[in-house]
Amino acid sequence: MEEFKVGDVVIRKSYGGDIYFKVVQIVKKADGQNLYMLKGTNLRIMADAPENDLERPGLNRISANDENSNRRANSMMKKVLLQRRNQMTSIRGTVFQKTSEGVFVGKTGKVLHVDGDEEYLNVCLRGYKQLGLEAYGRLVPEMQQPKMITELLKEYRPDILVLTGHDGMVKGTQNFRSVDSYRNSKYFVEAVRAARTYEPSYDDLVIFAGACQSYYEAIMDAGANFASSPHRVLIHCLDPVFICEKIAFSSISKFLTAQEALENTITGAKGIGGLQTRGKFREGTPKSPYA
Repeated sequence: MEEFKVGDVVIRKSYGGDIYFKVVQIVKKADGQNLYMLKGTNLRIMADAPENDLERPGLNRISANDENSNRRANSMMKKVLLQRRNQMTSIRGTVFQKTSEGVFVGKTGKVLHVDGDEEYLNVCLRGYKQLGLEAYGRLVPEMQQPKMITELLKEYRPDILVLTGHDGMVKGTQNFRSVDSYRNSKYFVEAVRAARTYEPSYDDLVIFAGACQSYYEAIMDAGANFASSPHRVLIHCLDPVFICEKIAFSSISKFLTAQEALENTITGAKGIGGLQTRGKFREGTPKSPYA
């Protein structure tokens, strides 16, 4: 039987190899067999599988999978940037907008992104930078997020908060309305509740929370503006980034519908849902000659 080690990219034979995973931990069971803990390479999902269910795909298949995921993300990045082609954005979220009357300044909303996965956090931070957002990232395991979120909010004072990492439904579960059916949803629920205790206003602090297959209804009930996953589907690593971009670059005078906020996500409405939410972009004038 083929043996696997931490860091190996694998697929599950029982699911037809539909998702590519990385082995993150190997647990020795009481019967002496290995149970492999897995996380998605491009999707925010956690899973586990026995050794006999795993297969190591060839390098060509791994490359093709990564290329397909990157193509979708890059296509959305280009779409977003083209939508605001008349805006030039600094790395700190300051926007200089050219109009027929001259150049005006503006400021986007500030993002705090709390993630349970370091690789995904770094991917998202690069995405925020590419999109011109002022964003700060903190690596916090999902189970620790409820305990740490209040202090992080005090430290960063963001306009937009992202609470994410990995999640997934426990294999074989049929109860979609029990938080125990999900790997990490209870931590996202608790963290959102703590954040809302700190800042009750849905306008002053916009919250996105959840990952793949998360308990959408419970997270929304806890106080999120946006959450995953209404249809318990998988969400792309960068979906939270595109939600933040839409909110951060929409005028403070505008209330976005959920459909408008979701229009640039890769997953769409089956993976993410939310509430009508006020934008965070503030126009300013005049532009300083020394800027």
